[in-house]
Amino acid sequence: MSDDHSNEWYYNVKTGKVEPYQGDKAGDRLGPYNSPEEAARALEKVQERNEAWDNDPKWNDD
Repeated sequence: MSDDHSNEWYYNVKTGKVEPYQGDKAGDRLGPYNSPEEAARALEKVQERNEAWDNDPKWNDD
């Protein structure tokens, strides 16, 4: 694994801000993402994935 984290961006769920690798503790962040713009969409991406899983018949055991 590479030690170069220069292109890693995270969304901090506590602060609502995008931050580089050298940021807050991992438990408060989503990522890594390849750009600050992608990281800024982290909550949207989570919602999209949750909706996809909720509507996936392979995972629907109701």
